[in-house]
Amino acid sequence: MGDTSTLGDRSRDRFGRWIASPASVLVILPLLVVAVGVVVLMLGRKATRDSAETLVRRQLMAQAVQVQRDVDFTLDQADPVLAGLRLLAQPAIATPDAMQRLHDLVVGRPGIYNTSIAFPIGVLWSTYKEGEDVRVSESRITDAGTERTNYSFAAPGGLHVIGTETTHYDVRTRPHYLEAVAAKKRVWLPPHTFSTSHKTGLTVTEPVYDDSGLVAVITIDFDVESLSSSIGESPIQGARTVVFTPDGTMLAYPAVPVPKAAIDENRLLHYRDYNDPRLDALFAKFAKTLPSDQRFFELDAPDDRYFASTTHLGAKRAGTTAPVDWQLATLVPEHVLFGATQRLGRQAIIASAAALFIALGVALMFAWNLVRMRRTVVAARAEARSARERAQQLGAYRLVSKLGAGGMGEVWRAEHQLLARQAAIKLVRHEVLADPKHSVLVRERFKREAQTVASLRSRHTIELYDYGVADDGSFFFVMELLDGLDLSQLVREHGPQPAARVISILAQACSSLAEAHDAGLLHRDIKPANLFLSRAADEVDIVKLLDFGIAHNVGELLEDPIVAAIATVSLPEPGVEPPITAPPTGPLTVEGSVIGTPGYIPPEQATGAQLDARGDLYALGCVAWWLLTGADVYPGVSGDELIRTHITEPVPELRVRGWLPIGLELLVIQCLAKDPERRPRDARALADALLAIEIPKEHAWTKAMATAWWKTLKTGARSSPEEVTVDAKDADESKEQGTVIGKVARPLLVPLRDGEARSGKAS
Repeated sequence: MGDTSTLGDRSRDRFGRWIASPASVLVILPLLVVAVGVVVLMLGRKATRDSAETLVRRQLMAQAVQVQRDVDFTLDQADPVLAGLRLLAQPAIATPDAMQRLHDLVVGRPGIYNTSIAFPIGVLWSTYKEGEDVRVSESRITDAGTERTNYSFAAPGGLHVIGTETTHYDVRTRPHYLEAVAAKKRVWLPPHTFSTSHKTGLTVTEPVYDDSGLVAVITIDFDVESLSSSIGESPIQGARTVVFTPDGTMLAYPAVPVPKAAIDENRLLHYRDYNDPRLDALFAKFAKTLPSDQRFFELDAPDDRYFASTTHLGAKRAGTTAPVDWQLATLVPEHVLFGATQRLGRQAIIASAAALFIALGVALMFAWNLVRMRRTVVAARAEARSARERAQQLGAYRLVSKLGAGGMGEVWRAEHQLLARQAAIKLVRHEVLADPKHSVLVRERFKREAQTVASLRSRHTIELYDYGVADDGSFFFVMELLDGLDLSQLVREHGPQPAARVISILAQACSSLAEAHDAGLLHRDIKPANLFLSRAADEVDIVKLLDFGIAHNVGELLEDPIVAAIATVSLPEPGVEPPITAPPTGPLTVEGSVIGTPGYIPPEQATGAQLDARGDLYALGCVAWWLLTGADVYPGVSGDELIRTHITEPVPELRVRGWLPIGLELLVIQCLAKDPERRPRDARALADALLAIEIPKEHAWTKAMATAWWKTLKTGARSSPEEVTVDAKDADESKEQGTVIGKVARPLLVPLRDGEARSGKAS
């Protein structure tokens, strides 16, 4: 028994050594390639078929949308064309003038087959198409019959008579004339067949009255097949497209001759008239499926198997007696749909065989290098540990955990090695500074923000501890670590705030702004995301003003090259980094580009006018509106239109669910004045006015209430890997507010959730 156990252990040891040896690589790797190749081939065939079907679905859906748009566009021409015909419905107009104006009304309007103006006296003015040429005619009823004169504008010189004829046609007896007179309003007639072309058409007719009674009946005939060029142009080669009604009436079947029986009987076509097995299979399947906007199914026809789609093109036109209920169907032969899949399968087999030979070569190389690689593993691990330890040190600070990362840099929770004080480090990596053109803007922007914040001492301004350059060339500055959430999160997650709390928040923000304004600094990007509500020790509801990255000294020239360079960065597409150019010289605001956030930008800043401290008060008024209502001042508007709205539109009525003191309402409206002269004179005056508002005891926001509110928040720093990058957060803000500023003007921001600590963030 012991010998058997020992033999088993030895066998396992030998197998383990063989698995770890280079020889096993030469056997196992090719076998794995073969196995994977077989699985991939099988999955690939299915995936390719699914992809081909998905692609066809998308193409057919796109075709259906285009046809629907074309049909709607063509039928919507009824209003302007009928309006033009009403103006022409005057028998006294001279014939040449009437013919010219009638011709001009129809030219360039696709889908319109005929138009006419019928007068009760038996006179008929009409247009008709001869190929692509639009012609006009005039008919008059005489004792000898109806005399019709046809005109053309094709030859130089204008109107030319191309022929006359005498018929027994009396428009006053035609169905469209009688329907319009009987209804005394606009009427859309059911689809019918044109007597001359045998095409299917749709007619809208309308009587025209004046004080004396009926003046005329005006009519437009639409050719169903030419309503949309997409009907005859299938997005897939070899596919056939058909337009029909649910009862089987054929409205359009491009490139297929009209059956002679329908021509002889001058009636609407039915799908059975074509004796087409594809149509028979389509309608048999269509009758068994439930109505929907888009359906996909397979058909078995004698000649082939088809992938089919049907789309509802229905729309009820104004004044229609019956809805325009049409269906668009496209039939795609299966050999067309999956022919590429079969070719791809054969190519995949060849590629798999080639991959097997390559795998043998790779296995040989891998086995040869395996021993050498083992020798370097220990050294590499030691070097990685050393690099990780070095990366965790930045000056006198030890990096504890990453709070956020983006394309330009990172934000870390850090701790001073001697003082054990926690802080937030905003870091721009040296790789970002590799481009000299980019580097100039980023360095200056980073330096400016650090110098601006360091010069301010208000407890309501984010505090800067340190600024410098790391050993690897990375720029960084160290700021206080805040515990709380910004005002954007506050309202999104907890709803509009009580008026008393809003007064406290605004007054604290005014304290920070007053100091900045006294120093000649304009913030220029006041918004909820840049005002942070925090707590420290046993104090709660402490407001901190963040992001002085685009702050501007009112004493500087407007030709500040760095600010101008930031201003000229165009608004990027989502996920696309904007191009960076060398710092230009020029005005602060350039055509098509402003600095700030559209939902919170004062009119003078948006138009490039001279700024002063009252511009920040306008933005603070927008913040107050957000806190009180949970919405922007002008909701539902974005981008350039939002900027124009702030410049031109009056301030809407401030509607708040709860208690709102009249003093606070008046101050908010005053801050939002378009004219800076009508706003509070400065932040200090606004703070005094806010604190002077009398708040009844039942509506007060007490310290006890604030403390209880903060206890409901989750505490603690971010500990999960579910980080939000700087670029992702910026993209969210761009979607919400359309921030108009290049990414060079926003190096970093700190993503947070409830109760998380963060530093200031750039716009």
